[in-house]
Order: sequence, then C-alpha cells, then structure tokens
Amino acid sequence: MKKRLIWIVVAVLIVLVVLAVALPLIFIDPLVKKGVETVGPKVAKVAMKLEGAHISLFSGKGTLRGLFVGNPEGYKEPSAFTAGEITVAVQPSSLFSDKLIVRTVRIINPDITFEGGPKNNNFTKILENVQAFSGSGGTNDAKASSGGPSKKLQVDELTITGAKVNATTALSGGQPVTLTLPDIHLTALGTGPEGITASDLAAVLLKEVSGQTVAAMGQAISKLGAEAVNSAGKAANEAVGKTADKAVGEVTKGIGGLFKKK
Repeated sequence: MKKRLIWIVVAVLIVLVVLAVALPLIFIDPLVKKGVETVGPKVAKVAMKLEGAHISLFSGKGTLRGLFVGNPEGYKEPSAFTAGEITVAVQPSSLFSDKLIVRTVRIINPDITFEGGPKNNNFTKILENVQAFSGSGGTNDAKASSGGPSKKLQVDELTITGAKVNATTALSGGQPVTLTLPDIHLTALGTGPEGITASDLAAVLLKEVSGQTVAAMGQAISKLGAEAVNSAGKAANEAVGKTADKAVGEVTKGIGGLFKKK
C-alpha cells in the first residue's frame, strides 16, 4: 500500500512537470500574438496587428505571419511597415529565464511606407514614441500589460531582406518614389549581462530602417537630378547646335550671293 502511494505521488509529480512544460507550448503562440497587439501599441503609439504565430519550444524556431505596423496620427497612409513573414530562432532554455536569447530574426520582403523629410518623418515619430515610453518607465508598464515578468533580450543576428519602400517626401517634389533597400544586417544586440529591452531593440531597428531609407532616397533623387541635368544639357546643346547650323547656313548663303553675277 505504501509503495503504491509512493508511485501515485511520483505519477502526480510527473504529470505536473509535463503540464509545466506543455502548457507554455500550448499557449505561447497566442501569447506572442497578444503581446504584439497589446504591448506593441503601448510602446509605439501606433496600431499593430499579427495574423498568427507559431513558436516551437522544442526547436526554438518559429514564424510570425502578417505583421502590420500602423502610421502615427497625421500621416496619410494607414501603415508604416508590413511584413508577410518573419522567421525567428531562439534558444529554447532561455524561454524560462530572465533573458531571452534570440539566435536569428529574419524579416522577409517587408513593405515600408516613408512619409516626410530626412529629420521629421513617420519613422522618427514612432521612434520618439518608443523612446518616450522607455524614458517614462515603460518597461514596468509592458510587464504589467503582458501579465508576466519583464524579459531582457539578446539578439545575435537580425536581418531585413528585400525591403521595398514607397516614399512620399518633399525631396522628390511630393511625387511617390519606390525603392528597394539594401539588406540590413545587425548583430550582437544585447550581448552584455544586462541585455537589451524590447523598446531599445525597436529603437535600434527604427533608426536603421529610417537611415537606410533616407540614404536610398538621397541616392535616387541625386540620380533623378543628374538625369534631369543631362537631359536639359542635351536639349540645350541640340538647340545651340541647330542655331549654329542655321547661322552658318545664313552666312554661307550670304557669301555665295557675293559671287553671283549681277
């Protein structure tokens, strides 16, 4: 009887351990979605939506689908950033620690909407919101909103590939310009003992995207300007050439007339 009781206790403990591991596995996907859609808007002060997420606790690999990041108030387009697919790989054991170690994040073929000038645009506005949140003790707010302990992050590698930018700015005379950004590759974020907060990570990413977009815009506009100057110069040269040809023709005609018999 005593041995049977011991086995019952052991069985109960095994069940509890299994539940402790399995329940996070069952609920982690909706928690990721909830975190993006509830904590994200508090941090960035813009709408955020996520169609779905799947993270495996066993492999640490996962995919986020259909990320939508809205534009701040006062901007024309509804979205600042959308991504159909984001792949992630985390160290599974870190899911239960105070510091989440993210091995890779890959944002694939996102669509970026850029409105404004080099210094003041929709991305600098979102960045201001993120920094204001961090400066006002927003980490504790995020902790309360997520219903769990606040985690620090370490991101070993973050890449954005195939990003397309639809830009409307005074630099282009208010005309829409479509650009393809070079790949963005960030490494060793939060590798120190203190790690990095989610809002700090967002700030780093926003600065990089905004900077790359402004640089690409500058190159595109310089190219357009050079093409316009070359076109204008070519037209002017053609006009000068035609005028010169006409003048030479008139002079030749006049000289020929001097030798006509009267």
